[in-house]
Amino acid sequence: MPTPTLSPGHPAPATRPERLATRLRRWIGWAVVLGGLAAALDALLQAPFMADPRVQGALMGGGVAALATALGTLPVLLSQQFSQRANDSMLGFGAGVMLAACSFSLIIPALAAAKAQGAGPWQAGGVVGTGLLLGAAGLMLLDRLVPHEHFIKGLEGPKRETTRRAWLFVTAIALHNLPEGLAIGVGFGGADRIGAQALATGIAIQDVPEGMVIALALRGVGYSKLVAVGLGIASGLVEPVGAVFGAALVSLATGLLPWGLAAAAGAMLFVISHEIIPESHRQGHERAATTGLMLGFVLMMLLDTALG
Repeated sequence: MPTPTLSPGHPAPATRPERLATRLRRWIGWAVVLGGLAAALDALLQAPFMADPRVQGALMGGGVAALATALGTLPVLLSQQFSQRANDSMLGFGAGVMLAACSFSLIIPALAAAKAQGAGPWQAGGVVGTGLLLGAAGLMLLDRLVPHEHFIKGLEGPKRETTRRAWLFVTAIALHNLPEGLAIGVGFGGADRIGAQALATGIAIQDVPEGMVIALALRGVGYSKLVAVGLGIASGLVEPVGAVFGAALVSLATGLLPWGLAAAAGAMLFVISHEIIPESHRQGHERAATTGLMLGFVLMMLLDTALG
């Protein structure tokens, strides 16, 4: 029987020992990554600023948001399927929650904090406006410098052709979730704890459908059920980290509170305009996405005004 030949552009299929060796290296790599994350988390929990109740509250708020993201991935684990229209509606809902959070939980408190520090109306507006632009510019810079992949729009950033697609998705999700974690942390770093809890609650609510959309998108591009759910859960872990960083920064320098609130709002506004709304409209379901946005905005507004 003749030996099959391969065309020059197609490598020979991997043998069983090679596949086992590749799998072993992959598991060792994951073990090293998880071990490093566990060590970093232990060092973080032992840091002196973790004794501050504001930082502890931020960690709890960020943890709830991460848990909500994990909860949203469960339907994918149970093999539930959703239409593209439903996905776009959920993306719009998340955008509405984030828009209301920017307005009622971040920008208005930032103006109040600036005035409480002695700024006049024009000065307060200038501080908050500058903070908004700085927050958006910072995330725009990260978006340009860090390679990542959008679920529909595709690859962005340097060296994107040589980076594994799974990590490109994870990076994109982390860029998306970082402003939410910072917003939670800056909120708890201020004096309005009830308002911070309302903000964390609203972000957690929109993280549930967001986690589901992330896992569904990963399944749609070929990842296994467990990998899609695992990466969806991991995507939420940046939120408690960002929350602790935001709260610690504001707690150490109270004069940064209006700037921190405004910068977090600017970063979130960038994500809404640059990521969520274009993604939710790209498949032609603008009406469903806009309906979701309005419902999310009203829900977050009610939460903020009722709890705050």
